[in-house]
Amino acid sequence: MHGLEPVGDANLLVGFGTSDDAGVYRLQGDLALVQTVDFITPVVDDPEQFGQIAAANALSDVYAMGGRPLTALNVCCFPGEGIDRSQLAGILMGGAAKVREAGAALVGGHTVRDAELKYGLSVTGVVDARQVVRNSTAQAGDILLLTKPVGTGALISAYRNRRVSEATMREAIAEMTRLNASACRLMLEHGVHACTDITGFGVLGHSLEMAEGSSVGIRLAAARIPIYEESLDLIRKGTGTGVTRCNLRLVEGKLRVPDRLAEEMLALLADPQTSGGLLMAVPPESADALLAALQSSGETRAASIGEVFPAQPPGLEIIP
Repeated sequence: MHGLEPVGDANLLVGFGTSDDAGVYRLQGDLALVQTVDFITPVVDDPEQFGQIAAANALSDVYAMGGRPLTALNVCCFPGEGIDRSQLAGILMGGAAKVREAGAALVGGHTVRDAELKYGLSVTGVVDARQVVRNSTAQAGDILLLTKPVGTGALISAYRNRRVSEATMREAIAEMTRLNASACRLMLEHGVHACTDITGFGVLGHSLEMAEGSSVGIRLAAARIPIYEESLDLIRKGTGTGVTRCNLRLVEGKLRVPDRLAEEMLALLADPQTSGGLLMAVPPESADALLAALQSSGETRAASIGEVFPAQPPGLEIIP
């Protein structure tokens, strides 16, 4: 996709080159725009909750770059029949509530008829060009922090068949609807080197993007990664997603795994996430303070999950 980037445009600070979370374009001086678009199919039955999750998922890309959401446009693929208008209204209400919570303005949108329901946002934000946080600037010696647990892909699959507990789904919905705004603010205050949000490619896929973009190795400690415990059990019993298998293929030949790592844990690390947490590469001298600040601010599941090390070629390593 490199060829799609404007050639010689010095104001394009972040484009397609490193598969980053959003594009960044300098307007003037240190003022830059952050732009992204994301939409998803329903992950829960409640329309308003779905709208909140989809909006938080889209807004997260701006936060991952160190930006502040400014405006949002609804992206609606709604069936022409078979769904009550009140449900569609509920989705839009949920999305609008999250946009307001983010301090942004909902300025319109576009709707098309589609057999499969989808909803999300196109978001424009602003960022100080000197503080753009990329996924490609991790440094050897950095500590890796993750702000939310993983396993939503397996949970959502099980939820569709009513095979997951209500308590676990309540926990997951609370995490998926929570904005990454506080995490963004704190990472800027503590001078992180790199960041990405964990979404469709799972922990492994997004970690690999960071490793390859930064020309480093990333070592993940499986036992320290925050997870939804029930998701691990569900995967062990055969619940999963087709995307999980694709994500595992993406890291083939670039991942070293200990023989004693359980297959379900490896699958969980490739589990596609919806509105996941931020993965931050933090200077070692700042890691403890940032982790404490995250946990104090409400990111109670935030954890230190690994480290960055020199490696050529770049790649991933999992330790128990």
